[in-house]
Amino acid sequence: MKKIEQRALLCRILALLLAAGLCLFLVRYFRSAGSWASSAFNRHLYNSAGQLAAGTVLDRDGDVLSAVKDGKRTYYDSETVRKATLHAVGDLQGNIGTGALNAFADKLTGYNLLNGAFGAERGGQLYLTLDARYNYEAYQALNGRAGTVGVYNYKTGEILCMVSAPSYDPLNVPDDIESSERYRGAYLNRFLSSAFTPGSVYKIVTLAAALETIPDLEERTWNCAGSVRIGEETIVCSGVHGEETIGTAFANSCNVVFAGIAEELGADTLERYTQKAGLTESYSVDGLPAARGSFAWEGITDGRLGWAGVGQDRDLVNPCALMVYMGAIANGGRAAEPYLIGRTVSALGIPSLPHWSGRTGTLAAASTAEKLADMMAANVEQTYGTKRFSNMDICAKSGTAEVGANETPHAWFAGFLRNEDAPYAFVVLVENGGSGSSVAGTVAGRVLDIMVNGY
Repeated sequence: MKKIEQRALLCRILALLLAAGLCLFLVRYFRSAGSWASSAFNRHLYNSAGQLAAGTVLDRDGDVLSAVKDGKRTYYDSETVRKATLHAVGDLQGNIGTGALNAFADKLTGYNLLNGAFGAERGGQLYLTLDARYNYEAYQALNGRAGTVGVYNYKTGEILCMVSAPSYDPLNVPDDIESSERYRGAYLNRFLSSAFTPGSVYKIVTLAAALETIPDLEERTWNCAGSVRIGEETIVCSGVHGEETIGTAFANSCNVVFAGIAEELGADTLERYTQKAGLTESYSVDGLPAARGSFAWEGITDGRLGWAGVGQDRDLVNPCALMVYMGAIANGGRAAEPYLIGRTVSALGIPSLPHWSGRTGTLAAASTAEKLADMMAANVEQTYGTKRFSNMDICAKSGTAEVGANETPHAWFAGFLRNEDAPYAFVVLVENGGSGSSVAGTVAGRVLDIMVNGY
């Protein structure tokens, strides 16, 4: 009798394990069946060269960026547009992980649970939120330099421009792409998948922390003599600014003042506000994970804290996360989360449901966001100049990030527009570009001018 009971118990356990395994399989099936069916191993959907032979990628205006013709994948006619949209569309070899041909293959094959995946040269239509014209202008503005340009609508979440350079023509892959310094990091989407030393654009975070935790901040004055000694470090400024208020120190991007403020705030406060700004988070853009920023706060000395407070030391920021933070400041402290897939149309002609835009948490208090926006607008008026930004109510901060004793600094320019009909947040990074205002600011001005004023 005991043997029968033991066997019955064993059978129950095995039945429970079978049921649990079946449930796990069903969960994974509903979540991942599209990816399984659209795998490159499925020769029903890929041609003999390993190219996805189903589906069409289009921009927001319906311009075809990539399609299938006679069993082969084709791209947009313009070589520059192909380069400008490469990291969004993808390559034929599958080296661009963020490209639609790789990341959104299940959408392109038209897969659904009822019908499975459609055959080659059918598939679905995938409309990106990008505008190919904006990407073209951004790529041209980078002028052969490594870097990234991102612009999105902080009210809706649509990414309108996402360019990463260096790039290459997917129809004519350079023979020396693996060995040439010119193409170093060409497979990498710098907007989503990288983090860089931010330089003075990080002073926005330091300023936000100071506005909320130092009661007399806006009544105080500081004196900049060109450098200051904090602990074991000498913090060097870009000039001798003399007596400054917090507003003029921000417009002057004064390292002396902001390093001193960082020391006064302390590492714990700066860490808390960095996290609050979302700069250590990884945003998911339609399932594509953005890189996390990183900051070495633990055990940091006063001198290094001073450098960290002006965006140096070991600070690293992801461009996408910085862009979203700009959008949150523009939008009263919270912004729409970014997305890249505008809509899809299945092989049967059935359109997807309208996109529902999620929102970030509170990245800045509403009153702080308003003050930051006004001070960033003053930066443009007092320091950067308004001529490059015609018909724009623009708020911005530049950054010139030191990255090595013998290297030219990275150039940053980040901010947003307060125009009702152009609620755009943006980020520009030019690697080893030099001055943030003159180099990255000029790139931003060219792209935004097309977006706001047209051709």
